[in-house]
Amino acid sequence: MSLPIDTLTERLDRLLPQTQCGQCGYDGCRPYAEAMARGEAGVDHCPPGGDAGARALADVLGVIALPFDRSRGEHKAPQVAVVIEADCIGCTKCIQACPVDAIVGGAKYMHTVIADLCTGCELCIPPCPVDCIALVSVTR
Repeated sequence: MSLPIDTLTERLDRLLPQTQCGQCGYDGCRPYAEAMARGEAGVDHCPPGGDAGARALADVLGVIALPFDRSRGEHKAPQVAVVIEADCIGCTKCIQACPVDAIVGGAKYMHTVIADLCTGCELCIPPCPVDCIALVSVTR
């Protein structure tokens, strides 16, 4: 007995790490889950989920488990972004890049990261013109 596509999508989405990083080739975890539920994407596209995540997705879909595709990125320990306050110029480029709205601040003022919201996706780092964002490992 197969699950309705909405139910299947929901189950797959709950297994994904919710980093919204786009390494899977989709705009976020939900679009990737939808593609898997439709049979348009494999279970091996999520580096943040690692091999364990790919196995869990395969179990739900009833397909052969594959290791995650290393060409999409590396599996890393949980991390969060931290703004180096002394270097921040308040350009807001990191705020615009953050897919989960974990960075707050105003134009021309120092920004900060709300650690509980940060997924460690690294998307805030490339647009920063002064290289004032660091990633630190966390234990969740």
